[in-house]
Amino acid sequence: MATSVNITVGSHVWVEDPDEAWIDGQVSKISGKDAVIQTTNGKTQTYQKYMQKDMEAPPGGVDDMTKLSYLHEPGVLQNLKNRYELNEIYTYTGNILIAINPFQRLPHIYGSHMMQQYKGAPFGELSPHVFAVADVAYRAMVNESKSNSILVSGESGAGKTETTKMLMRYLAYLGGRVATEGRTVEQQVLESNPVLEAFGNAKTVRNNNSSRFGKFVEIQFDKHGRISGAAIRTYLLERSRVCQVSDPERNYHCFYLLCAAPPEEVEKYKLGKPESYHYLNQSRCIELVGVSDAQEYLATRRAMDIVGISHKDQEAIFRVVAAILHLGNIVFTKGKEADSSLPKDDQAKFHLKNSSRASDALEDALCKRNMVTPEEIIKKSLDPQSATVSRDGLAKTIYSRLFDWLVDKINNSIGQDPNSKFLIGVLDIYGFESFKTNSFEQFCINFTNEKLQQHFNQHVFKMEQEEYTKEKINWSYIEFVDNQDKPGGIIALLDEACMFPKSTHETFANKLYTTFKNHKRFIKPKLSRTNFTIAHYAGDVQYQSEQFLDKNKDYVVPEHQDLLSASKCSFVSGLFPALPEESSKSAKFSSIGSRFKIQLQSLMETLNSTEPHYIRCVKPNNQLKPAIFENQNVMQQLRCGGVLEAIRISMAGYPTRRPFFEFINRFGLLCPEALEGKISMAGYPTRRPFFEFINRFGLLCPEALEGNYDEKTACMKILEKSGLKGFQVGLTKIFLRAGQMPELDARRAEVLGGAANIIQRRIRTHISRKRFLALQKAAIDLQSICRGTLATKIYENKRRQAAAVKIQKNTRRHHSRVAYNKLHISALVLQTCLRAMAARREFRSMNLNKNATLLQAWWLCRRAVRYYKKLTRSCIVTQTRWRGRLARRELRKLKMAARETGALKEAKDKLEKNVEELTWRLQLEKRLRTDLEEAKTQEIVKLQITMQEMQQAIDETNALVAQERESAKKAIEEVPPVVQAKEVLVQDTKKIECLTEEVESLKATLELEKQRADEAEGKYNELRESSEEKRKRLEETEKKVQQLSDTIRGLEEKLTNIESENKVLRQQAVSIAPNKFLSARSRSILQRGSESGHLEARASVPDLHSPSINLRETAEVEETPQKSLNEKQQENQNLLIRCIAQNLGFAGNRPVAACIIYKCLLQWRSFEVERTSVFDRIIQTIGNAIETQDNNEILAYWLSNASTLLLLLQRTLKASGAAGMTPTRRRSSSATLFGRMTLSFRGAPQSVNLSLINGNIKSGTDNLRQVEAKYPALLFKQQLTAYVEKIYGMIRDNLKKEISPLLGLCIQAPRTSRASLVKGSSRSIANTAGQQALIAHWQGIVTSLGNFLNTLKANHVPPFLVRKVFTQIFSFINVQLFNSLLLRRECCSFSNGEYVKAGLAELEHWCYKATDEYAGSAWDELKHIRQAIGFLVIHQKPKKTLDEISHDLCPVLSIQQLYRISTMYWDDKYGTHSVSPDVIANMRVLMTEDSNNAVSNSFLLDDDSSIPFSVDDISKSMEQIDIADIEPPPLIRENIGFSFLLPRSD
Repeated sequence: MATSVNITVGSHVWVEDPDEAWIDGQVSKISGKDAVIQTTNGKTQTYQKYMQKDMEAPPGGVDDMTKLSYLHEPGVLQNLKNRYELNEIYTYTGNILIAINPFQRLPHIYGSHMMQQYKGAPFGELSPHVFAVADVAYRAMVNESKSNSILVSGESGAGKTETTKMLMRYLAYLGGRVATEGRTVEQQVLESNPVLEAFGNAKTVRNNNSSRFGKFVEIQFDKHGRISGAAIRTYLLERSRVCQVSDPERNYHCFYLLCAAPPEEVEKYKLGKPESYHYLNQSRCIELVGVSDAQEYLATRRAMDIVGISHKDQEAIFRVVAAILHLGNIVFTKGKEADSSLPKDDQAKFHLKNSSRASDALEDALCKRNMVTPEEIIKKSLDPQSATVSRDGLAKTIYSRLFDWLVDKINNSIGQDPNSKFLIGVLDIYGFESFKTNSFEQFCINFTNEKLQQHFNQHVFKMEQEEYTKEKINWSYIEFVDNQDKPGGIIALLDEACMFPKSTHETFANKLYTTFKNHKRFIKPKLSRTNFTIAHYAGDVQYQSEQFLDKNKDYVVPEHQDLLSASKCSFVSGLFPALPEESSKSAKFSSIGSRFKIQLQSLMETLNSTEPHYIRCVKPNNQLKPAIFENQNVMQQLRCGGVLEAIRISMAGYPTRRPFFEFINRFGLLCPEALEGKISMAGYPTRRPFFEFINRFGLLCPEALEGNYDEKTACMKILEKSGLKGFQVGLTKIFLRAGQMPELDARRAEVLGGAANIIQRRIRTHISRKRFLALQKAAIDLQSICRGTLATKIYENKRRQAAAVKIQKNTRRHHSRVAYNKLHISALVLQTCLRAMAARREFRSMNLNKNATLLQAWWLCRRAVRYYKKLTRSCIVTQTRWRGRLARRELRKLKMAARETGALKEAKDKLEKNVEELTWRLQLEKRLRTDLEEAKTQEIVKLQITMQEMQQAIDETNALVAQERESAKKAIEEVPPVVQAKEVLVQDTKKIECLTEEVESLKATLELEKQRADEAEGKYNELRESSEEKRKRLEETEKKVQQLSDTIRGLEEKLTNIESENKVLRQQAVSIAPNKFLSARSRSILQRGSESGHLEARASVPDLHSPSINLRETAEVEETPQKSLNEKQQENQNLLIRCIAQNLGFAGNRPVAACIIYKCLLQWRSFEVERTSVFDRIIQTIGNAIETQDNNEILAYWLSNASTLLLLLQRTLKASGAAGMTPTRRRSSSATLFGRMTLSFRGAPQSVNLSLINGNIKSGTDNLRQVEAKYPALLFKQQLTAYVEKIYGMIRDNLKKEISPLLGLCIQAPRTSRASLVKGSSRSIANTAGQQALIAHWQGIVTSLGNFLNTLKANHVPPFLVRKVFTQIFSFINVQLFNSLLLRRECCSFSNGEYVKAGLAELEHWCYKATDEYAGSAWDELKHIRQAIGFLVIHQKPKKTLDEISHDLCPVLSIQQLYRISTMYWDDKYGTHSVSPDVIANMRVLMTEDSNNAVSNSFLLDDDSSIPFSVDDISKSMEQIDIADIEPPPLIRENIGFSFLLPRSD
């Protein structure tokens, strides 16, 4: 495939290498057709054949190799290698899948989440996967009503069997049916694998578990697309391996497994070590490394049990296997007669005996033949060599029949559907083989692969035709070369040679040489007379014909048939049914080759009747280790698998196909004028569209890109200017012939090189100009610095002289100042010392006097304290002894009283009287305080009335004074001046005096009233103080009452214990001495017990001897009120259930139904009873309401009610500490005085617990009375918790279903025009339309979230639960978007990151509007997708280090996730690159170190569907609920039995 291409110096090319197959290098010199190339391994050589390397290929490779710019061997090999290093083991070539065996577990790419991703996804939209091929086959079968087949091929160890398992798993996932006996069809097929592998697999040179037969698994479907059955068809079992094994291979596994069976099994079959058997010791390989044959034997037996093979049949199967081993050890020697044979020795006879019960008949069948003549039947003896051939033929026949029986048994176990409409067949067959020694088996295998390759070539040719027809291009003159010209008739010649007894491999080889001497694909080796070579599509293979004749013989000898048909073992006789009489008279010839051709023809007919899909499995290395990619080995398998053949077919046509936009993007600079103006874009994303061609090669014809051209016209202008011939322009793509792409790239490199030269010239000019200006500026600066330095030195000299004069002056002044300060300090020191001596002398005198005074005071105080303590101690001792004496006296009295129940009762009565007296006094105090408050209130009212009257009188007086003054003024104005003035003066004076006196009297009265008010206020304060004292005394009295109540309760418990002891003693006395009279003491005890109401004593003695009668009558008395209570409660319960089944709505933010239920259960004491049905009925009502509800309104309503009721129960119920207390004890405690007193405090019987409901609960649920709950109440709480979790999950899942279709549309941005990117202009119209389409999907999600939030708010669902719902919903959004991003390469682009970022902004805005109360931390759940999108849209990615990416940009993402995003990223907007190769290499190293961790290998996220809260979380997060003022619904409001629900006023 290597050809010369148009290259220039500096071009990167591929050259052939004997070690690496292909190696890349750079052209350093060109001389004619020769080029000097420096390869990456450091060598520099001259080459004539080389191939262009695409330097613009993505570093992580492309997922479809038809997208490669250069579709040739090195390009394909490098692409597969790059993807394999990224653990991307699947790659497309068109619709052909190439699967490279990773030799390690990759569970993250085969989980159920991956199946969900690929279900229904268009082919090629997601990353390549085996699931995608299975999905295409299934969709084609359903949509086109045609059967499909999937051909899995590859050499041993390439992973064909595992790929087949994955295909069946996915098909079972798509078309699953109800399991039969607990197992699906897929499980049954997979469970049959161990059996088929044990009997059909063997170790070969390249694989330890190579399938030596072809397997075609038919998955059958009904008309609805559901799996209805399955069948396994086997082809071409390698029968010759039973008798002949080459070193270092092994025979079939079953032989070694049986030899490693448990000792009793080995002894039963008379077996030994594998090395002692001829069929096994032909090879030195007996055991496999890392495989235990003993464990595999047990696993095979278990698999047989699962498949349905009975133990009897299993015994028969392994007996047949053991017989074959014994049969191989039968060695023959010459007999007494000529040309006769018989067993060689006793060892041979031993094996003959163990091979068959009829050893004599077996010996005759092996050593003799019956010759049928017209006259008689002649028995002929066989020589030892013929007997050995007969033995081996019998062994192969038996093993072949056994294998066919196993396949039939497995098919019967799986169950076939005779009425199946369609099927999907999965073919798993051995691949092309070429060894040093190639015999008949390799010939058959390679012949099969030739036929399959012909089928494959026809399929590829058909795909090419469809592609060309779809694009409407002329392809009629293209010639495709096929591989159907192989030498035919070799098998016929082999059968003919086998029919002649004297034929040998030499005669057979000569016949081949004569027949095919002129055939171009048949080659006769020069150094061999019996070998022959055939030129296969995958290369030349030389076959050795020595054993062709022996391995081809397959006919069943009549003697063998008669012997096995007449076997006493029913299993063996069933393997060989009796033949018709005419066919049994003579042995008809049959060969493996002829059977092989018939089976192959049947297989090809089956494949031709189906729509084929191809999977090519590749083994990357022969060491069977991960992370090793051997180029030569992979290249050979690509040839053998037909992948390179498909490329050759593609190369014959148009191997390069680019979409218009891509073509313009790459080559638009070849013709810049074609890019000027407006280009209308179509942008089809299929196989090299026009835009790709224009982008890449537009520079070849710039004028083609000017003007108002469309993509197609621009591409044609570029190609016309380039002068290329033979290309084709389709509807959406450019089709180029082989070699035209390198030529365009070479011209593109020339244009880019010229542009680079211009840029370099301008940059050098700019750098020189910049350097000159810098030098000029430096010279000017140097001159300035020199002048400044000179001036600075002159100034410095002058400054130094002035400074010296100043220093001398300051020095003289300093010396004088120092001398003066020294003299001054000396005088001060002397004065200070003299004054300090006088002060210290005076201080010592004062301190001495003070210490003496303190010492005297301390001694006097000490003596007084000692006397006081002594006196206090004496008093305390005296008091203690006296009190101890009194206490001992009282203790003796209490002990005497405690010995008799009567004393306790008296004490109890006395305490009860004290309690009654205290209660009476308490009521009296309450009544006195009430009277006092009423009197005080009346007095205050009277004083207020008096003050109001006085104030009114003062106001009237002031009004009269003002009125008199106004009348006096009027009189003065009317009367003449002199006379009237005097009269008025006299009158006014009198009036003023009267008024003054009246005012004085009023003032006195006011003062008097003030004094009275002060006195009343003083009395009021005194009354208030006295009432406060009385209140304190009342509280103390209440405390005493509480203490007395506790004391009474303790005494009651003691009394109950004593009575229980008395009862036990009485029963013991009755049982021990039934015929004796009771003692006086026992009789008194019983009488006291009966008086207390706990025991019922009978009048006569015989009644005391019948405790069973006594207990039964007691139970009857207790049962009567219980029945009446149950009947009444049953009616109330029925009414309550009918009520809560309706939608009662909400009172404020409180659910009415929950509050009503809680009040009723608390009132009925349902929490404290041992048995009740009300809890089950409530749970059943809730279950019926939500059973089939998809309505979020109803679910939210019941979530609010259930969570509120659960909160009330959580804060009310507590586990009963006295669960074993009997009803008799509870009734006896309530019948006491304290119990009756408590009931009297609570009120009438109807208002029991009403104070708790209407009073204490007003302050919230924190003050609810704790109730000791019994088992039914605790079970009800658990069931209610389960329903809260169930309703929560249903609501969450409903929202997930609603937004899931929108999420699939949100991750993929609408395709927009990218032609304007070439010139860097805006894409406003296309971008706006695309962004509006994307935002529409995101706004749909936001609308769904908003409606959902409104529904929850309207039903007052607790904000805590709302936050949990949205947190999990946003986590689901994060998982779906992030997984889709990692599975679709087209999503990992710059523009798509911008679109998703805009959508995430919509979600962030919604979280802001929803507030933290309801959204909570939901926004933080999107951290994975936010960081991934942030990575996509950042600039200058190549400059980022791994630490910056993993710690600063994307700290949440794992190395596997970062690695996948980095390798899948592509910039469709600015054309920038992803992270640097060093970062990629570091990521790869970290992934390799962590490759053993299955969890870390998984780059996808899992959705968490658990319940994220507990009952304690609900209780802590929900606010207090006031249920006191809840109005009951009309249905129960008028019912007297529910009067306790009516709210009461204070």
